[in-house]
Amino acid sequence: MADRYIDVSLTKRGVHCTAKLLDDRAPITCEAVWNALPLGSDVYHAKYARNEIYTLLPAFAPAEPPLENPTVTPIPGDLCYFSFSGTQLGTQSYGYGGASGVQAGTPVIDLALFYERNNLLINADVGWVPGIVWGQVVEGLDAMAEACNDLWRAGALGETLSFRRV
Repeated sequence: MADRYIDVSLTKRGVHCTAKLLDDRAPITCEAVWNALPLGSDVYHAKYARNEIYTLLPAFAPAEPPLENPTVTPIPGDLCYFSFSGTQLGTQSYGYGGASGVQAGTPVIDLALFYERNNLLINADVGWVPGIVWGQVVEGLDAMAEACNDLWRAGALGETLSFRRV
């Protein structure tokens, strides 16, 4: 199989990077994401993991991918896939409004980009939260990391995290 690449962008800020799908390490997840592209929605900056931006989407895979190529310590440039039930993210502490699609009983997919070091996927409500590493940024991470820091400081309101085929 030929290598597959996607464009990851912060639409309003006009910043993007290119990531290679890790088909050899997470083939089921890569196929599910690839077949669902383009994807995108409101962006959030992580409260718990540290240097992470992510978007929340309705479930899009025909069947939930298994926990392949898992990590709880993502590195800069990792793209991770998480699946949550609406009840896991539905508490007041997360702050997701009705527009986010987070509702009890509804699966929620979290597609995340880690842009800097020292991340630890542990959540005060549920403990360890392993993610599936399905892609790795190969170009443009420095500019994206700068935009992610701006997102942290200036706010995410009105910004979209998008994934599309290259």
